[in-house]
Amino acid sequence: MTSPDPLVASIRIAAPPDVVFPYLIDPALLARWFGDATGSTPEPGGAFAIAFDDTKSVQGRFVTIDPPKRVVFTWGVPHSDVLPPGSTTVEIVLTADGNDTVVDLTHHDLPRSERPSHEAGWSGLLKELDRVAGHS
Repeated sequence: MTSPDPLVASIRIAAPPDVVFPYLIDPALLARWFGDATGSTPEPGGAFAIAFDDTKSVQGRFVTIDPPKRVVFTWGVPHSDVLPPGSTTVEIVLTADGNDTVVDLTHHDLPRSERPSHEAGWSGLLKELDRVAGHS
């Protein structure tokens, strides 16, 4: 069953949105904080594919790319009946706040069984985004 409320996570990064945004779409920069970017094509309709290690990966499609404010992509796990590729949607909004960027991530339609692992995963990933984009 899908959770009625989306998963929401936020972080403040000490860099402006135009510095942070490329880390959300550029395959080489995605690999610095997200995992190994494999086959991502940063354009609406293009593939969103990330491998975390030899056994875990996610797949979907870029839906919206609106630099430097917003990116939306679908999300799922290959060969999963619970969370198949493209079955959920992730929206990341960047808001300038002085010289910083507030990153608001919303993961829609996540199955309840997947919520705890994704809450922990997104929290860790946003900290990694801060580490690389906020100190680049």
